[in-house]
Amino acid sequence: MNRTRLLFIGLLALALGAFASALAYKGLQQHTVAPVELHEVAVAAFDIAIGTKLQQNNVRMVGVPTEAVPPGSFRHEREVIGRGVVLPIAQGEFLIAGRNLASANAGSGLPSMIPSGMRAVSVRVSDMSSVGGFVAPGSRVDVLMTGNPGSGEPQTVTVLRNVTVLANGSRLDHNLLGPEAQNSPVITLLVSPDDAERLTLATSQGRIQLALRNPLDTSEDEVSAVGLRSLYAGSQKSAPSAPVIHPKAKPAPVSEAPPPPPSTYGVEVIKGDKRDVTKLSD
Repeated sequence: MNRTRLLFIGLLALALGAFASALAYKGLQQHTVAPVELHEVAVAAFDIAIGTKLQQNNVRMVGVPTEAVPPGSFRHEREVIGRGVVLPIAQGEFLIAGRNLASANAGSGLPSMIPSGMRAVSVRVSDMSSVGGFVAPGSRVDVLMTGNPGSGEPQTVTVLRNVTVLANGSRLDHNLLGPEAQNSPVITLLVSPDDAERLTLATSQGRIQLALRNPLDTSEDEVSAVGLRSLYAGSQKSAPSAPVIHPKAKPAPVSEAPPPPPSTYGVEVIKGDKRDVTKLSD
């Protein structure tokens, strides 16, 4: 009897286990995630410096979920080979047209870094006028010119404001310069065609000075020209002007009116047939 009971209990436990396993399997089937569709996208195989012309060893393909594929990315290596790098690219970063890669026919180096409608113009500088060599590619500067406008007094004017530096000498990448200053006799700026004309004229008319800006400061407020008089206005006081003495006008002579004649009255005296009038004053 005990043996039959034990067998019944064992069979019941097996049945319950099988039922629980079936429920668990059915639940797992219902919650199974659909397979993720991957697309191959071109990324940088290692860190790539600005101005580099991409070769096959610069690129590798990685699988990325469809919803994570960035716009402008490339699906084949052949689409990026030969393009120029316009911004430093870190290892594993997506290669994207218009963001860190130049257009297909733009080449490499400095020409690939010039956007359509812009120009690259170089100016000759010294250690002092290039802020001690700390004007690096990617910096923002103002261009100042000191010259003589023809009035006989030198003046300094701000010719251009918030201009991007493309190159320090032949260096195109800020990371290649390092933390130390790099002095170069030539700085290349990215300007519009109109500003290119103004910059060229300024370099021929006076001495150029670059003013380094904070990259977060993008204001382009007008700045008035500064001349010698404004520098010495506070130190040289104008001499006091001599007082103007106005001659006093002489009073016109007052003509005295003649005194009025004394008032008189007559006294008539009658003596017999004679009548005599005597005048007496007051």
